[in-house]
Amino acid sequence: MSAFSAYDIDLESLNEGVHSFHYELNDTYFAAIDADEVRRGNLTADVKVTVRLGAYDVDFHVAGEIFVTCDRCLDDMSLEVDADDHVRVKLGPEFGEEGDLLVLSEQDPVLNVAWFLYELIVLSIPIKHVHPAGGCNKEMAAKLYEHMAVSTDELDDQEED
Repeated sequence: MSAFSAYDIDLESLNEGVHSFHYELNDTYFAAIDADEVRRGNLTADVKVTVRLGAYDVDFHVAGEIFVTCDRCLDDMSLEVDADDHVRVKLGPEFGEEGDLLVLSEQDPVLNVAWFLYELIVLSIPIKHVHPAGGCNKEMAAKLYEHMAVSTDELDDQEED
């Protein structure tokens, strides 16, 4: 049994209509994913699968808090996540992608959403993530500023970021 079997959705077993799945994404989930961008968090994920005419519309919503490394002081900081995504899936002779359509093999019609959820979370992280003004580790910030070649005015502006 895989660590992510709880995230399997057997599409072939779903009747026409809307089906909802709910997941709690906590530190255990992030440890099992074993990726660098996010290692801790506490989020809820709702996945809605709409079955129509042999096609599957999969809607994702993830909300909660993750912890990432501050770009400035390297301490952990929390970020709020509230993200949505959509994937269209159909069954076919073999696994593949056709544009924005995911094709799952008819022999294995199971969609595992664990990695989809992780990618949605990671894509919601801003490029620059720093603590609010005054929130950085004071000791690390002092070392950083000690080695920066900026004017006093620029230093004040950076502290406001």
